[in-house]
Amino acid sequence: MTSKRPRTAHEIRLRRLRGEQRIGAMADDGPAPARVAGSSIDLGWGNLLFGQTFPDAESLAQAMRDEEAGRRNIAFYVHEPQVVLAAAPQELFLDPSHAFRLDLATYRPSPRRPNGFFVRRLTSRSDAEEVNRLYAARGMITVPADYFWERRDSRSVAIFVGEDETDGSIVGTVTGVDHTRAFNDIEKGASLWSLAVDPQARQPGIGEELVRHVAGHARARGANYLDLSVLHDNTEAIALYEKIGFKRLYTYAIKRRNPINEELFTGSDERIEKLNTYARIIVDEARRRGIHADITDPEGGMFRFTWGGRSIRCRESLSELTSGVAVAICDDKAVTRRVVAAAGLRVPEEIEVGGMNDAARAFLKEHGSVVVKPARGEQGRGVAVGIETDADLQQAIDNARTSSDRILIERCAEGTDLRIIVIDYEVVAAALRRPAHVVGDGTSTVGKLIERFNRRRLAATSGESSIPLDDETRRNLKKAGYGYDDVPPDGEEVQLRRTANLHTGGTIHDVTDRLHPELATAAVDAAVAIDIPVVGLDFMVPDVEKPDYVFIEANERPGLAFHEPQPTVARFVDLLYPSTVNPRGDRSLPKP
Repeated sequence: MTSKRPRTAHEIRLRRLRGEQRIGAMADDGPAPARVAGSSIDLGWGNLLFGQTFPDAESLAQAMRDEEAGRRNIAFYVHEPQVVLAAAPQELFLDPSHAFRLDLATYRPSPRRPNGFFVRRLTSRSDAEEVNRLYAARGMITVPADYFWERRDSRSVAIFVGEDETDGSIVGTVTGVDHTRAFNDIEKGASLWSLAVDPQARQPGIGEELVRHVAGHARARGANYLDLSVLHDNTEAIALYEKIGFKRLYTYAIKRRNPINEELFTGSDERIEKLNTYARIIVDEARRRGIHADITDPEGGMFRFTWGGRSIRCRESLSELTSGVAVAICDDKAVTRRVVAAAGLRVPEEIEVGGMNDAARAFLKEHGSVVVKPARGEQGRGVAVGIETDADLQQAIDNARTSSDRILIERCAEGTDLRIIVIDYEVVAAALRRPAHVVGDGTSTVGKLIERFNRRRLAATSGESSIPLDDETRRNLKKAGYGYDDVPPDGEEVQLRRTANLHTGGTIHDVTDRLHPELATAAVDAAVAIDIPVVGLDFMVPDVEKPDYVFIEANERPGLAFHEPQPTVARFVDLLYPSTVNPRGDRSLPKP
């Protein structure tokens, strides 16, 4: 008689799974093929494979190796990851994430209600488009819109969105998976995936409310627990989950090496890590295509690309393809104005001064409201908008002189700040830029509201955006009738800046599809006049769907981040290396 070795706990559990549930690669909400080993569910960006349902490491490894191009599968609940990795060591890697579990039997919802937004299920195609916008803004894989639409009534996958109560915009999203519906899970579990909050959202607590909503949804359907996976160094997210009551779960996740997660497989490059957001997204896109990136000065955002024997140096979106003359034209706002005016663009009336004088006072008196800015400068430094008194004019000129000895004073044009990105003399993106503001909650001081806003914005933009506590902020706050220690009423919007620059807390709202043809033509004409292949052009417009505008300035090194869903970074790399775009339009080729 042959003796059998004792079964491991995993083997015993797998035997129970086989005996008590149907195991299979399930179509959403459909029946599982009986007795087919291994369960997974499509989450749009890739398949979620339930590691505990696979009979052995080899079958799980093979399922991961079958990942389709452009997707990112993940195997969760992997009992013996080292054995799975040994089956395909050149393709698979251990995901550097922590798993967390929320016990729904002891979980208690927060008594605090969301302020300024609410959570609901995804219900429309426009919701789906907005979810993809959030995914892109957070560096996540976008999903075919049909995926969301086809699963709007799903029982196994629930996609939720946070909606702004004021304007109906989507400010966050999250996905919940019901394991019982997905693969007849005997443990009656659930999991949370794809949490994304709009980096420009003004309301606090969006992420927490989305997580709590999934927890409540899962518990109402009989789930015992809610699990999630989060990168080990995402300290902000981990702190949120622990605040809600999640505890560490010692299970593992495995991913397959692909262009999307190459860095997780090979390890991060310290010099790449030091790049700012604007340089990093360009380098990441180039590396994904197989273009070699040599980081020459990480602090300055400088790098050199090499592909197919051709080398190009860049500083963020400024490359060798932009001439020194074009840079000089953009660098001096007075010169920019003359060049584009000669090309037929409409520009505001303007004078140049070296300091406070009679000409400056007379110009203010004539126009009533003016803009003061340094002739040379960037990122909104030294710019003051809506100056109406001699005292404020003096202060604004003094501030502008810290950036340039030459000061421009121009008529204050009414309307909204419009940024148009032109690459290779084509409009790629257009966005309205809204000045920094906070919304009162009836209990917090303006100073506290700014502190919360800056904390979220700094985290969401990798330190690129925050409201400065300077003279310009204090001037606008005083004009609104407030000080830092005052408490605005619930729902009242307090404007803190008049300029909409991202670096001073401004927000960006895509309007590419609504842009009037004459505005697009004016942007291209300006780029042609300056003779610059990549440029950000600023206009003041009363309505993006009408032809009226006033040209403000041009930026030779425009930030290409935060213009989702428009492919600004992809178009920039297309310009540098057009041969990396194959005839089908895919932007990923093998290394030459």
